[in-house]
Amino acid sequence: MTLLEIDIQYISLAITLIGLTFIVLLLTSFKKLRLEIVQKSRINIEGNNLKLQALERLTLYAERSGLKNLIERIGNKGMSTADLHHILIDTLKAEFEYNQSQQIYVSPEVWNAITRLKDQNIYIINHITANLPPHATAMDLSRLIIEYSITPNAELNTIVLDALQFEAKKILS
Repeated sequence: MTLLEIDIQYISLAITLIGLTFIVLLLTSFKKLRLEIVQKSRINIEGNNLKLQALERLTLYAERSGLKNLIERIGNKGMSTADLHHILIDTLKAEFEYNQSQQIYVSPEVWNAITRLKDQNIYIINHITANLPPHATAMDLSRLIIEYSITPNAELNTIVLDALQFEAKKILS
């Protein structure tokens, strides 16, 4: 064997080892990339689940905050007008505060709609109460709120419910 033949064998062996090393490095890189993709998809799925749960809670809030639903839930037996007024306002505020943490999971537009729902319903209750005659009863206040709520486009909660549904569909598609 000549020196040239030995050098060619070493060179081909070196090229083979370099090629195998390159393939091992490439496979390792692909494996790491695949693992990162799997982890990111898990995080995405968990994040979407949290967003959907928040939308569910806010949907419940929007339903419960509808003026008609609020009156039906609370009732008015044995209450004065002032008592009913305060309970309605306090209920709206308490339920809003209970759900306030959900704002981190929804878009700013949806959260603004939720906030406007609370503010509008408090305004309506205050306005109707302020326009009652002094001798009005809690039953009168309930009746006027329900009458207002059945007029077309009076209840903002239906619009908010549509926005929440739209947001959920974006996540699910």
